[in-house]
Amino acid sequence: MDSRTGDSNRSNRQLNRGLCYSNIERRQAASPSVIVIGGGFAGIAAARALHDASFEVILLESRDRIGGRVHTNCSFGFPVDLGASWLHGVCNENPLAPLIGRLGLPLYRTSGDNSVLYDHDLESYALFDMDGNQVPQELVSKVGEAFERILEEANQVRLEYREDMSVLRALSIVFKRRPDLRLEGISHKVLQWYLCRMEGWFAADADTISLKCWDQEKLLPGGHGLMVRGYLPVINTLAKGLDIRLSHRVTKVDRRHIGVKVTVENGTTFTADAAIVAVPLGVLKSNTIKFEPRLPEWKEAAIADLGVGIENKIVLHFKDVFWPNVEFVGVVAPTSYECSYFLNLHKATGHPVLVYMPAGQLARDTEKLSDEAAANFAFTQLKKILPNASSPIGYLVSRWGADVNSLGSYSYDTVGKPHDLYERLRIPVDNLFFAGEATSMDYPGSVHGAYSTGIMAAEGCRMRVLERYGELDIFQPVMGEDSPLVSAPLLISRM
Repeated sequence: MDSRTGDSNRSNRQLNRGLCYSNIERRQAASPSVIVIGGGFAGIAAARALHDASFEVILLESRDRIGGRVHTNCSFGFPVDLGASWLHGVCNENPLAPLIGRLGLPLYRTSGDNSVLYDHDLESYALFDMDGNQVPQELVSKVGEAFERILEEANQVRLEYREDMSVLRALSIVFKRRPDLRLEGISHKVLQWYLCRMEGWFAADADTISLKCWDQEKLLPGGHGLMVRGYLPVINTLAKGLDIRLSHRVTKVDRRHIGVKVTVENGTTFTADAAIVAVPLGVLKSNTIKFEPRLPEWKEAAIADLGVGIENKIVLHFKDVFWPNVEFVGVVAPTSYECSYFLNLHKATGHPVLVYMPAGQLARDTEKLSDEAAANFAFTQLKKILPNASSPIGYLVSRWGADVNSLGSYSYDTVGKPHDLYERLRIPVDNLFFAGEATSMDYPGSVHGAYSTGIMAAEGCRMRVLERYGELDIFQPVMGEDSPLVSAPLLISRM
């Protein structure tokens, strides 16, 4: 069966599943056409931009929902993000700020610009050892300062060594050079907790993170803000009116001189002038999508060499709040693997919820457990520090590494590989364009990075297709002056 984006009697599978998107208007058959593969933030942004630029657009999504690695779950009766939940860069320079501001969505700021904990400040926290003894805040701050000095020394190692190495190896060299920076006892355990938080930022273990490239991403000003109501209103707004085909898993992309043909799992084919591939890096690595002809070697190498990390969320819903009124609760331990981190959603949203967030090897290990066993594991970690904790009344468990639609959480720089792999992954191949957080050289692993690459791919695609049509001046540019995203101030709080 063959479908074209200009078919007048196609149906919107989104509407069949009860999502409130507006009806699709019929367009002229001569309109330039694009297929977008992947309904995460990048794909939705690209489809939105091209739709608004008068293109025929079909978006093919393998899941039965949109959003990709952005997934707001409302089964508790209130929104909880199981995937991305922060806006990194709470400022007007953030490309998502106009839409978030216009929707009036509140943000809870968890850090300023320069936090040693990346997405948190040392202002509202409680750390405990495994015996349930709270670590003095003065000691936590002191170790945080020591961690910053250790990272400065690691940077010196980076400058002196020609070859790349892991962050963990660099730290071992620092301790050999500077034994005065070694920490013992409880201070060592707190240091391991800082390393645990660093690994959480990259969703990877320190022995796999590149020393040369670990800090090459750009951070927008304004710190980090938690989306109090989740990202769902944002993705739904961007998706309104788009022709989205859910449960359409793409298996083959055939690029031709005159266009592209995309085949989905049930054998249905779609043809268009060009396509935008906005699937997660983990899916590209799995080779479940066959490209004909094969992608160039440099593109395949970029896919193979970029790292994909795993960070999951085990969400524990309680009847009442029994924990300290702080933004996060942590467990310090002799190794970063044994350390724990719980985000306190009650502080930001008012709901009695703690979110356990394992990353790297710990995330892979917990994915081997059933949902119930994973929830019990997280609760056991909590009981170590709060022995009188009441049992949860509900739980949610994410599995971004095992999920065939993602096969990982987000990208990171691996040892010995250049940072420009992100750019190589972004570069188009003929009439195939690429988008997603792993194609953002400046903002990998972020929602605004994914969104920006979607807009960029849409503009490149628009230019390419209209050049072929010889009508470059006829259609409006993507996200142009008529864009509905009127700026409005961000609603920021910190209680």
